[in-house]
Amino acid sequence: MHASRALRWCRVSAAWLDLPPRAVSVDGVDGSDGLGGSDGTPLDVLSRTVRWLARYIRTTSDYDIELLALWVLHTHVVDKVYTTPRLLIDSPMPGSGKTTVLEHIQRLGFRPMQAASLSSPALLARVIDQGVRTICIDECDRNLDPKREGVGELVAVINSGYKRGATRPVLVQVRGSEWEVSEMSTFAPIAMAGNQPDLPDDTRSRTLRVLLMPDLDGTVEESDWEQIEPNAADLKALIEEWAANYGEAVAGASGELPGEVKGRARERWKPLKKVAQAVGYGWPEKVDELAMRDLERESLEREDGAVRDKPAIVALKDVMTVWPEGREHLTSETLVRFLIAESPEQWGATSSYGRALTPQRLGRMLSSNFGIHTGKTSTGERVYFHAAFLTVWGRLGVKPPRASTPSTPSGGTA
Repeated sequence: MHASRALRWCRVSAAWLDLPPRAVSVDGVDGSDGLGGSDGTPLDVLSRTVRWLARYIRTTSDYDIELLALWVLHTHVVDKVYTTPRLLIDSPMPGSGKTTVLEHIQRLGFRPMQAASLSSPALLARVIDQGVRTICIDECDRNLDPKREGVGELVAVINSGYKRGATRPVLVQVRGSEWEVSEMSTFAPIAMAGNQPDLPDDTRSRTLRVLLMPDLDGTVEESDWEQIEPNAADLKALIEEWAANYGEAVAGASGELPGEVKGRARERWKPLKKVAQAVGYGWPEKVDELAMRDLERESLEREDGAVRDKPAIVALKDVMTVWPEGREHLTSETLVRFLIAESPEQWGATSSYGRALTPQRLGRMLSSNFGIHTGKTSTGERVYFHAAFLTVWGRLGVKPPRASTPSTPSGGTA
C-alpha cells in the first residue's frame, strides 16, 4: 500500500475511536464506529459518512442522516447522473443546526461554495459555468424570499440547474463596449438552509427535505472545526477516492425505483438510488424506502393542509364535490352558487380573495388552467358539461377534498 494512502487511512480510523454509540443501522455494518482501517469500498465510505454526520447533526429521523450522506456522495459523481435534487435543510425554529449541516456539506461536498448572499442570477450562472460547484445557500428564508427583487430569476436558475444540460443566457462583454449572449450552464448540486422558507411549488418539487430539531438532550457533539477539520478533510479524501474508483459504476446503475415513484419524485431520487446501487449491501432497498416515505410525507402534508393547492386546483376539486349526481350540465351561475354554498370561506364574500366568486372568475380559472369551456345545449343555453370535467379529473388524478352531498343553494335549483 502506498505510504501516504496508508497514513491517511490510519488518521481517519483514529478519528472514529472516540465516537459515541449510535443507533443508525447500516446493512452490512454492525452499526458500531468501526475501529479498523478504511478499505476504501463504497460500503465503507458511505458508512463512515453516515457515522460522521450522525455524530454532529440531530435530525428528526435517522433516515434523514442517511439521506444527507447519500446526497453528499452524489455531489462527487454529479457528472455521472442526469439530475441533482435540491436539498432543503429545514426547521420550524432557529438554533436547530441548519448552518452546521451546511458547514459539514462545505467540508465534504464536491467543490463547495458558500453563497451567503446571491446578488444576481447571472453571478450564480457565471460561477457554475466555470465548473460544477456544490452551492450552499444559508438563510434561504430571507435570501430566496419571493418578495425580494430579483429572486424570481434566481429561483429560475436554481430550478433549471437540477437537470443536466440546463443553461441560462448571460450577456458577456467581449471587446470594448461590445456584448454577446453566452449560454452558461446552471447544472449543479444546491443545498439550502432556512426556517420554513416560502419556496415556490416548482422548487419544492425538485427538493429533498431534511427536518432538524434542537438538540435539547445533548446527543450530538459540537462541530469544533479547529479540532475536527483535519478529520473532515481525511473523510473527504476517502469520498473523492471512492468517486474516482466507482464513478463509472454509478453511471452504469439503472436507478430503478418502485413504480409509485413517478415524475419529479423519480427525478429527485434516481441519483441517490444510483449511488446506493454502486454501494450495494441493502442500500438500494434503503433508498426505495426513503423514496416511499417521501411520497407518504407529501400525501399526509397535503391531507393536513400543509400543502396548499392553487385556487384553480381547489375549484376543480370543489366542482367534483358539488356536482349533483346524474346531471349532465349546469349553468355557470348555478355552479358558482353551489360552490359558495359548499365552501363560503373559500368562495364567499369573506374569502381571502376579498369578494365572492363570480361566473367570470370561475370561467377564467377553468379555461386558462384546464381548457374547460362552456358549451351550448340544444336550446342554445350556455352551460358547463359534466363530460368536460371527467377527462381533466382523470388525467390530473383529482379527488374531492371531502365527501359531501351538495345541498341546493338558496335562490336557485340544481
